[in-house]
Amino acid sequence: MSRGREGGFASKIAGPLAWEGLLNLFVVYLVWGSTYLAIRIAVREGSGFPPFLMAAGRTFIGGLLLLVWAKSKGEPLKLDRKDVLLLIVTGAMLWIGGNGLVNWSEQRIPSALAALIVASTPLWVAVMESVIERRVPSLLLAGSLLLGFCGTGFLSYPVLAGGVHADILSIAALFFASLCWGGGSLLQRRHGVHLSARVTAGYQQIFALPGFLLLSYLTGEPRPVPLPSAWIAFAYLVVFGSVIAIASFMRALQILPTKVLFTYSYVNPMIALFLGWIILSEPVSYWTLLGAMMIISGVVGVFKDHHRTHHSLNRKSENELSEA
Repeated sequence: MSRGREGGFASKIAGPLAWEGLLNLFVVYLVWGSTYLAIRIAVREGSGFPPFLMAAGRTFIGGLLLLVWAKSKGEPLKLDRKDVLLLIVTGAMLWIGGNGLVNWSEQRIPSALAALIVASTPLWVAVMESVIERRVPSLLLAGSLLLGFCGTGFLSYPVLAGGVHADILSIAALFFASLCWGGGSLLQRRHGVHLSARVTAGYQQIFALPGFLLLSYLTGEPRPVPLPSAWIAFAYLVVFGSVIAIASFMRALQILPTKVLFTYSYVNPMIALFLGWIILSEPVSYWTLLGAMMIISGVVGVFKDHHRTHHSLNRKSENELSEA
């Protein structure tokens, strides 16, 4: 990486972690930990919500609410041509390729398996960043990411061990969804728009609407006739998933290093299981506790790797100044 870019993108990678970014990351940890179950309730067989039409309604309403929220805060909404192109591309990658394929896949597979496959996203992001920046991840970072992914596997083991019926196409779609979400996030981070997190997330969701409607038409989705439980899940996904959590994610993407931000993919399944234990009195097994400890250890390792990178760059800068 050239020295000219170290003051910009690299500073976001190795700078100190801002409390605002960590607070937004905590919101993503907590809220998105519950959305896998909400998606499953909304689109499972007999729920009455076709996946792409559900996603179209969710993102369009969520996008409008975000723009209204941003307008009330006095945030500028005007776009230039470059912004429009970037938001269309990243909106398609994040929402149609990422979230849309998760919705479609969860018709056929359990949310536990979906969460496990989507937990591969930090690994894909680390690989893509390594290729883009032509540097190999540290052993601590690579080990921490693998530990977090394995921890998600232990969390999911009790469900998966009971027998899971999942078609290959759904599994492949989830891996592609992980690549789309990770790639879209990196693209936006490296070519960011000069807009607030709320405005960015709002336009991305609105621009995804034509793609969802096209997919709904091409797949021959029926007219929605949702059950009351599906409507409740839909409302939850709009307010908490497409407004609160996505605004927090976009703000954290502007502030935090991607390796730190994407630890949410490991924490979300853990949060979901423990919410089920607290709210629904669902059982917590030794596998759950072991997986949780592995995830926490992996996340701590990612934060520690960032701390080491930050101090290493500081020492390098001090040495360069002393030699000048």
